[in-house]
Amino acid sequence: MEFPKLRPRRLRLKENIRSLVRETVITLDDLIYPIFVRYGENIVEEVPSMPGVFRYSVDKVADAVKEVRDLGIKAVILFGIPEHKDEVGSDTWSNEGIIQRALRVIKKEVPEMYVITDVCFCEYTTHGHCGVLKGDTVDNDLTLENLKKQAVSHAENGADMLAPSGMMDGMVRAIRSALDEAGYTHIPIMAYSAKFASAFYGPFREAAESAPAFGDRRSYQMDPANAREALKEVILDVTEGADIVMVKPALAYLDIIYRVRQMTLLPVCAYNVSGEYSLIKAAGKMGWVDERKVMWEVLTSIKRAGADMIITYFAKEVAQDIIKGRLPY
Repeated sequence: MEFPKLRPRRLRLKENIRSLVRETVITLDDLIYPIFVRYGENIVEEVPSMPGVFRYSVDKVADAVKEVRDLGIKAVILFGIPEHKDEVGSDTWSNEGIIQRALRVIKKEVPEMYVITDVCFCEYTTHGHCGVLKGDTVDNDLTLENLKKQAVSHAENGADMLAPSGMMDGMVRAIRSALDEAGYTHIPIMAYSAKFASAFYGPFREAAESAPAFGDRRSYQMDPANAREALKEVILDVTEGADIVMVKPALAYLDIIYRVRQMTLLPVCAYNVSGEYSLIKAAGKMGWVDERKVMWEVLTSIKRAGADMIITYFAKEVAQDIIKGRLPY
C-alpha cells in the first residue's frame, strides 16, 4: 500500500496546531458597531426585525456607547431618526439635529470612543430618498450642496470620521473640500464607495424609518449585477480624497470585497448589513442553524475576502466571545 507523502491533515489534528496556522483572525480592532439614535426621552426600544438591536433616545445613547466601550470595541457609527422630517432633510445640518445632539453627549461622556457618522438624507426626508428631489429624481448636484453643510455640522459637533452613504457622484470631493475649507483637514472620510441597491437593507429601513415613500434607489445605488462598475466607483472615491472605501452589503458581495482589496492600498471596510444579521438571527431562533457558529463563519469570510474592518450588528456578541475565549474554530 502506497501512503500519501503530503498530508495536510497533520496541521488540523489538534486545536493548538490549528490555531498556530490559522490564516484569518477577527479581533476587537476589526469591529465597528452601528447605533440608532432617535428623538424622545428615556427610550431604549428593540427593533422588531433585528433582535438584540435597539434604538436609543439621546439621553440613553451614552449608556449604549459605554457598553460597547466596556467590551473593547473602539468605534461606533451613528444613524439618526429625527422628530421632524422635511423635503430636504434639514435636521442633518441643524446644530440641534439628532446626530449633533448625540455627538455632543457621547463626546462629553465617552470621549475615548471613536465616533463615525453616516452622512446621508434618507432618514431625514419626508420622501425617504437620499437627497433633494426634482420631480421623482434625486438631483445629484443640489444634494452635494446639502452634504457639505451636513458634513461640516457633524465635524463641528465632534464627529471623528464621516461616512457618506448616498452614492451621489462627486460626494467625496464635495465633502473633502467643505471640511478643508472649514478647517477640518484632520477629519477622514470613509466612503460608501460600492453600495448596491440591495434587498438586504429591509430591517435597517424599519430601524431607521428610512424606507422610500415611492419608487426605489436603483437610480443612484449600484446594480447588484455589476462588478467592474464597483471598481470604477472605488477609483473615483480614491481620487476624490477618500481615506477608507467601503463595500455594502458584504456577504453577497465577497467577490467585490476581494477585488477592491486587490486594487487599492486604502483600508477597506465591509458593512455586514441588517438583512444578513436578521437572516442568521431568524434561522438561529428556529433552530435551523447554530447561530453563533454561523455568525463567526460569515464574519470570518468577510475578513478573509479582504476587509480590514467590519461594520456589524454582531459586534457586541463577537466581543463577548473574544473576551471569554469562546472562539468556535
